Amino acid sequence: MNSISNIWLHPKTSAAGLLIAVVTICSVLSQQGITLGNAGTGTVVALISGLASAFLGLLARDPDPGTQSNSGSTAKLGVLMLCALLVSGTMPLAGCSETTVAEDIVNWTPSLESAVATVDSTAALLVPADAAIFTAATAGFDAAANLLVAEAKAYLANPTASVLAQLQTAVVTFQQQVNASLLSAAKITNPKSQAHVTAAINGVATIVTAILSLVTSISCKTAVAQMAAASTVKLAAVRPYMDENKAVAMVASHYGEPAELARVQVEQVELNAAQAGF
Repeated sequence: MNSISNIWLHPKTSAAGLLIAVVTICSVLSQQGITLGNAGTGTVVALISGLASAFLGLLARDPDPGTQSNSGSTAKLGVLMLCALLVSGTMPLAGCSETTVAEDIVNWTPSLESAVATVDSTAALLVPADAAIFTAATAGFDAAANLLVAEAKAYLANPTASVLAQLQTAVVTFQQQVNASLLSAAKITNPKSQAHVTAAINGVATIVTAILSLVTSISCKTAVAQMAAASTVKLAAVRPYMDENKAVAMVASHYGEPAELARVQVEQVELNAAQAGF
């Protein structure tokens, strides 16, 4: 009975909980390829999720200044809404264009070039033996980054299936190089060297993972399966060497959003990648 009475005592929270459940269920259905039919340029599942997210936005309004006692519950509700909106954001919502995703990919490229430049300068901070291991592990980063940047810009200018295929190959190739470098760099045991190496490679890894997630979001299931099959060094193997806090900070800074939201995004991207076979 307490649960039923709480619905009437806290209608806003109860409504938000129901909408969050709707968004989450729609996300799961979408990931499993269940669409429930088409609605306009999208699917029924995407439409339902979008409407639920919109209603969540209507609920997320500032509290009455005179009701300070509800500030804690309002803050918690806000966090739940952000999480639900993020989950819905991982779905191909109606009206979301491939051009928008392509622009997002290209927007990551300056950060990628900067991260690779940091890798290039990191060897000078290491003792000779560690520098040799690090240099060998990251030898292909410059060429891979240049190719990925070029393919990203090419796809934005000409978003065709053939150009997308080239972008898919470029991002998977770079992702595999980064994963392999994380495993190779683990051989460095000097604490100071390891700190420099981990920070440098993780900077590149975060951006490549973000771009990989964006590319898979506009790729068909067959293409994603082929990309995953080409990924022989899996996420599970390099997870112990990944710096989630650095990834969260980079994502939050790039999108100008709270760290709490960025953390959920990072975790969701990693989960999606693992489920897809990367």
